[in-house]
Amino acid sequence: MLKKIVAVSGKPGLYKMLSQGKNMLIVESLVDGKRMPAYNKDKVMSLGEISMYTENGEKPLHEVLELLKTKAGGEKLSIDPKASNDELRAYFADLLPDYDREKVYPSDIRKLLNWYNLLIEKGYTNFAPVEEEEEEGPATDTPEQKAKK
Repeated sequence: MLKKIVAVSGKPGLYKMLSQGKNMLIVESLVDGKRMPAYNKDKVMSLGEISMYTENGEKPLHEVLELLKTKAGGEKLSIDPKASNDELRAYFADLLPDYDREKVYPSDIRKLLNWYNLLIEKGYTNFAPVEEEEEEGPATDTPEQKAKK
């Protein structure tokens, strides 16, 4: 699910990837439903590719979102993303005690909390990565079927 949700640099909110062209993506805003092109010059990042820095490496975003969902009981968060930097750090330290305090800024935490609330509001509640059958295909494919893929 998170592979189809993207963040576009310079644009607020999250977008659902609808289609892919030669030099652009067509994305739809989760906030207002407007569609727009995202060109090669725009930095487009799939949520499935994002990680949070920890003292022991990196933690994939889907795991952090699952932690937030568990803490909030599947509802929107009780903390306001506009809270003070100290409140945000304390909340995030409670959620992910080993997060790297030098690399993860309050603005990153604020963005994460906003993204989580937006995803929950729009009904995206399954953050676990899903293996796509189309990529792997069944083991019984003939060589001709594999060539068509």
